[in-house]
Amino acid sequence: MAKIATLITDYFEDVEYTEPAQSFREVGHDVITIEKEQGKEVTGKQGEAIVKIDENIDDVTPDKFDALFIPGGFSPDQLRADDRFVNFAKEFMDTEKPVFAICHGPQLLITAKVLEGRTVTGFKSIQTDLAYAGATVKDQEVVVCQNQLVTSRQPDDIPLFIQESLKLIG
Repeated sequence: MAKIATLITDYFEDVEYTEPAQSFREVGHDVITIEKEQGKEVTGKQGEAIVKIDENIDDVTPDKFDALFIPGGFSPDQLRADDRFVNFAKEFMDTEKPVFAICHGPQLLITAKVLEGRTVTGFKSIQTDLAYAGATVKDQEVVVCQNQLVTSRQPDDIPLFIQESLKLIG
């Protein structure tokens, strides 16, 4: 089964982490949370989910994982201010490993400068930013680009986001 790196910090959108992570685990995949501090607990912006961090960003490399998951909320905007997270995400895109980003998750990919020529979606407020990053933006529930990148707009899109993400990792 796949080992899925998950870049996450405080103020992630609760259900955009909990529902996909639960679905990935139910079929046997490992979901490994990564932040600046191993063992830290991060809290969703709704205050409904608390997630314990499995790994410190300094102790992991993308080659140890099969896929990357970036939940939305304010978390990706915070993480993209740190080059370690940006470079981690960039390597997944450069090596064509599956990447799953929902809502504001693609903000990390914008900063990594890996969306030129890609077709994506994201939360309404970042769709212009996605276009400025060189992506073709679709306002639809889920977009799968080049059998590698799965993006969705918002919590209502989670079922299709999970479905398409699972297709890519089996």
